[in-house]
This record gives sequence, C-alpha cells and structure tokens, in this order.
Amino acid sequence: MGLEHFNRGSFGIANRYFRDAVEKAPKDVTAWIGLAASYDRIRRFDLADQAYAQAIRLGGETVQVLNDQGYSYMLRGNLHAARRKFEKAYSLDPGNPVIANNLELLNGSRQFIERPPNNQP
Repeated sequence: MGLEHFNRGSFGIANRYFRDAVEKAPKDVTAWIGLAASYDRIRRFDLADQAYAQAIRLGGETVQVLNDQGYSYMLRGNLHAARRKFEKAYSLDPGNPVIANNLELLNGSRQFIERPPNNQP
C-alpha cells in the first residue's frame, strides 16, 4: 500500500504505510527505502537520512539507495552531494536509465542555478 500511495503522489499516506511496515518488519530493506523516499517528498530530510542509514545497515549501499540518496540531496539543493551519490550508483550500474535520467536532471538543475543573470536592457 505504501508503494501504491507513493506512486499516486500521496506521500503523507505512503509514509504512514511505510512506517507501519518498518515497525512490523524492521529488517525489510524495501520498507526502509520507501520510508526514506516518502520522508524526502514531505521534506523531512532529517528522518529520511535516518531511514537511509538503516537501509544501508541492513542491505548495504545498493544502487537503489545511492540513487535515492542522490535524489534526496537534489531535492535539498545540495547538488555536489547529489552528484557524488548518482555517480557512485552509475559506477555500479552504468546501464541504468533511471540513474542516467537523474544525472541529466541534475545537470539541467545546475545549468539553471548557475546561469548568469540576464542584465541586458
């Protein structure tokens, strides 16, 4: 149910389901990753970091965790940390289209942020 609500964009409801899931099955890495991602979407980055840390303790730094952490950092505006996570995920799975897309998105974000102001009259 958490994934279903997450995919619908109901991140607060998804968060409740993922919290319930990790309480009932504290060793479920997928539930921890879902919980972290739902925290990201409701902008509770402090709690997202804790959930990612638990997912890593249980399952290691997987491609999915690294990619999701990169996205989390991108949401926060920490583009350098996002790039490090995306590049590490990409090095583990260079054919992954989601990671490639996130790197493209990151590059687009960087160009937007670093674009000099247009001072022409």
